[in-house]
Amino acid sequence: MANVTMYCTAVCPYCTMAERLLLSKGVTQIDKIRIDTDPAKQAEMIACTGRRTVPQIFIDDYHVGGYDDLAELDQDGGLAPRLAK
Repeated sequence: MANVTMYCTAVCPYCTMAERLLLSKGVTQIDKIRIDTDPAKQAEMIACTGRRTVPQIFIDDYHVGGYDDLAELDQDGGLAPRLAK
């Protein structure tokens, strides 16, 4: 299974929905990087994604984007193959 990393906050409903979708696809571990508790991590997220919103999801080195991007990748049939690597 691929490594999944998600920049998130404690109170983000889209982060929760992204986590539920990933868990439903068999992901057993998500490396969560909390930007609400570490401002340096927020700066890191913006630098590597160019985005300011959470979640920002990576599957291995592939930047999926936010929850809408993740859901679209799943609907297009691209999520399962990326996770299976």
